[in-house]
Amino acid sequence: MISIREEFAGHDGQTLAARFDRPEAGEPQAVAIFAHCFTCSKDLLAVRRIAQRLVARGVAVLRFDFTGLGHSQGEFSNTDFSSNVDDLVAAADFLEQRGQKATLLIGHSLGGAAVIAAAERLPDVKAITTIGAPFEPAHVVHNLGSSLEAIERDGEARVALSGREFLIRRSFIEDLNQQKQTQRIAALKRPLLVMHAPGDLVVDVDNAAQIFMAAKHPRSFVSLDDADHLLTRAQDAEYAAEVIAGWASRYLDLAPPEVHASAPEGITRTAEADPEGFRQDVVAGVHHLLADEPLAYGGTNLGFTPYQLLSAALGACTSMTVRSYARRKQIALEDVVVDVSHDKIHASDCSDCEGKSGKIDHFQRVLHLTGDLSEDQRASLLAIADRCPVHKTLEANARVMTRLAEEGE
Repeated sequence: MISIREEFAGHDGQTLAARFDRPEAGEPQAVAIFAHCFTCSKDLLAVRRIAQRLVARGVAVLRFDFTGLGHSQGEFSNTDFSSNVDDLVAAADFLEQRGQKATLLIGHSLGGAAVIAAAERLPDVKAITTIGAPFEPAHVVHNLGSSLEAIERDGEARVALSGREFLIRRSFIEDLNQQKQTQRIAALKRPLLVMHAPGDLVVDVDNAAQIFMAAKHPRSFVSLDDADHLLTRAQDAEYAAEVIAGWASRYLDLAPPEVHASAPEGITRTAEADPEGFRQDVVAGVHHLLADEPLAYGGTNLGFTPYQLLSAALGACTSMTVRSYARRKQIALEDVVVDVSHDKIHASDCSDCEGKSGKIDHFQRVLHLTGDLSEDQRASLLAIADRCPVHKTLEANARVMTRLAEEGE
């Protein structure tokens, strides 16, 4: 993924800071704009993870800081919900001036309400996604707590939000209360994906139900299960991104995940997909899968572990070998399932191992054979399993040679 720093003029001419995340090679299949949550920024970990995963699916993402937030210029106290919507439209205009029209809008929390409001001014947008969004923008007033009375009385007050102080003015509250979100949702006339966690403590899930009921078809709702409001866990952000990409592919004509075109024939290529974790993209020819580590080991649990892949190689090879033998011998084998588990045992506990010191890798393989089979046929099929090429490779003294790639290779 290539992440490019960008700047463009916001609703009042102030410079807004942005990141344009795009695939390393070729033109993106679609372009999305991501609107962050109330008082958040484009660099929120969940935003970056979602953008990264969408880029892997060929969707470029423009994520930017609203006026007065993050690295953008301007005073937050001079902004309101309507100015956020204007900033969104300015982001779309910026992309269009570069010849890249935004066709997907994604909004998190109050940003979700903002993308719904902005959609009526962006006819090129084909699909909209909200994540943990309030039904009415005025829902954000709940975050102001006891400061609301001071704002109403004095016209403004400093409010502590997410560990920082923000000056909130009465005009901000008045603008929120003037929004006619129900009519906007009903008039979207674009596919809408509503994503929300049932246990969201910041924006209750009832908001998602109200958005969904106000929307017209095509509309979709996907639960984020036990995620928190900010999607702080990596696996929650990853799941949200995968769902968005899969859902949007229907409306944006996204092609299936592309393999690395530079991988030569006969090469299985593993490329880092998450520099902050362990997830890997594994590509061989036209085939693609994910490798990862469990949550307990710092991974996101979105793919096979390396040893699971090794076990899968043994299981697949075993099943193919047994099936090939059954066909050749015309054995009435209906189905074969191979269960493989892996662990490390002390060599001294291995009855047929040559060395008796240290630990060795131990694969337990269980064959489930169904069909009208005699005991002799079952024994033959069990014996042939040991002739699986991967089995032989694992039990042989294989060599692994490693070198650095040469320039241009």
